[in-house]
This record gives sequence, C-alpha cells and structure tokens, in this order.
Amino acid sequence: MKVLKNIVCLSFLMCLLFGTHDFAMAENEQEKEFNAGEVIIEHILDSYEWHICTWKGHHVGFYLPCIVFNDGHCYTFSSKEFHENGQYKTVNKTNSEELVFAIPNEGKYKGKIVILNADGSQIRPFDISITKNVLALFISCALIIVLFYLVTKAYEKRGEKEPKGLQSLFEWLIVYVRDDIARKAINEKSVDRYLPYLITVFFFIFINNILGLIPLFPFGANLTGNIATTAVLALFTFFITNLLGNKEYYKDIFNTPGVPWFLKFPLPLMPIIETVGCFTKPFVLAVRLFANITAGHIVVLGFISSIFIVAKISIAGGVGMSIFSLLLAIFVDCIELLVAYIQAYVFTLLSALYFGMASKEHHH
Repeated sequence: MKVLKNIVCLSFLMCLLFGTHDFAMAENEQEKEFNAGEVIIEHILDSYEWHICTWKGHHVGFYLPCIVFNDGHCYTFSSKEFHENGQYKTVNKTNSEELVFAIPNEGKYKGKIVILNADGSQIRPFDISITKNVLALFISCALIIVLFYLVTKAYEKRGEKEPKGLQSLFEWLIVYVRDDIARKAINEKSVDRYLPYLITVFFFIFINNILGLIPLFPFGANLTGNIATTAVLALFTFFITNLLGNKEYYKDIFNTPGVPWFLKFPLPLMPIIETVGCFTKPFVLAVRLFANITAGHIVVLGFISSIFIVAKISIAGGVGMSIFSLLLAIFVDCIELLVAYIQAYVFTLLSALYFGMASKEHHH
C-alpha cells in the first residue's frame, strides 16, 4: 500500500510539472494560439537545445553545441545562433566563401542542420552535434556507472551480510535477469557469454524509461522513445546473435530440419524466409520499444494539453477538464511506470531467446 501511495504521488507530481511547463508556454506565446501538437512533438522529438520552459517571454533552457563536418572541415558553434538569428553564417574553410547553416521548419531535412546554398537548395552535412538525446544519453550512462559503483562498494563493505537499500534492489533485479531470463532461454554452457550484455541492456532501458518520465532537468528526454536509440540496441542484439551463432543455428536457417525438400530445392523458400526473419527480429525489437514508450508520452501530454484547449472555450470548462485530465494522466503515468519495467523485460527476454537459438546444441 505504501508503494502504491508513492507511485500515485510521483505520478501526480509529474503531471503537475508537465502541466506547469505547458501552461507557461501557452501563457507567454500570446501572438499565436496554443498548439497541442507542437507542444507534444517538442517533448518527444530530439532537438539542438534543451528547452525547459518559457517564462515571461524569455526562453529558459540550455543551448547545446553543434558540431558538423563539410568538405572534410569541422565547424562548431552554439545552437543559440539559430534561436537568435535563425541561421549561422561563417567562412567556408575550403574556398573562403560564405557558408550558411540553418534548421528548416519543413521539407526533407525538417529540424536538422543544413547548409543553405545561394540557389536555395539544401545540403545535409555530417552532423555529430550534442543534441538533447545525446546529452541525456551521457547523463544516464554516468548515472548507471555511479549506481553500479555504489552497489559494488556496498558488496565490498558488507561482504556476506544481508544487502540493504540500493544493493538489495540491484541484487534482486540482477538475479532475476540471470535466473528467470538468461538461464531459462540459453543453455548452461553459453549463458555466461551473453549474461553481461543482457544485464547491461536491461538496466539501460529500465533506467532510461524511468528518467524519461521525470519532467525535470537533467531528465525528461525521450531517449528510449527515439528510434535511433532503439535501433542501435536492436543492432547490438542482431550482431551478437549472428556473429556468435554456432553451426546448428545456421543449419536451421539454410537447411531447416523437418521441412520437406521441395521447400528447399530448387527454390530455397524456407532459407529465404529464415534469412528474412534474421533481419525482421531486430526491426521488431526496435519498433516495439520505440512505439510503446513514445505512445505513453503522447497520451499523458494529450490529457494535459486538453485542459488548455477546453479553457480557451470556457474557463469553467477548463477547471472541470483539469480535474478529469489530471486523474486520467495520473492513471496513465502509473501504467507508464509499469511499462518502463515491462519494456526492459521484453527486450531482454527476446534478446535472450535469440541468443538461445544461436547457441543451441545438436540433439541426437
């Protein structure tokens, strides 16, 4: 019961913070009406600045460094240039001509840094800028390292004594991943090979899912709701599976046992299906995590935004809608705390199953 109270209180605080942020934006943007779509998209997409709120017409946030390469030369500048001037002008290091960087609001490269040519065309440079999600990645990785360092020190200090606090939580989760996920999906001879990755990916997804629900700097970035992040995690699973797979794994792909010969020759139908399956598995991993986390953020922000939409029509209606929307948002936020764990569990479990298929032994 105490845990449930804490979850509800935390969710209530999150919803209030989201609402305060959005209200500040709506209140200070007097020249244009409140746009729920823009507010939601701002929260879930990556950006070159970390916008916290708008207070009395002034931007409150952090401008992040932009790092781009063009013709083998590196150009670095602050994203503040785009906010104040709309573009950044510098000298081309190749031919000493003017070079203009901008972020278009529409088109193929919407929201990305481009080079504007004199004829109006756009060129996308090689971009390794420190965006909001990149900074969130650095912060979360540093936090994970610190947490595991503290747990390691606790084990060194307490020895064989009963674990306490953070140590007991981490021990339960690590043992759970090892015994209930890894060992049940992978044979005993190979489980130790894959266990470090499975534990790492579980904690990375779980902690970042939780951090994404906290709308306070330096948290609140939609890192695991970014397809690039989930695609990289899925590619890790893909390469580990296929690079460490044994001959039995590849035999099942190219010469599937128990399948009639006419499905293998002259048209290798089953090998083609199995090969395509090797590539669809990581795709499913990436899309499932991305879609579930992003959907949760959109639903919560949708409920909060509905308060301001109704308030434009009627103040009394806005007050009534605020109570209704807040209750729904708290309910969804509680579910999101559960989803944060479930998605980490599902990604780890499916990865373990793929590793199990890649390392299975021949049965006589």
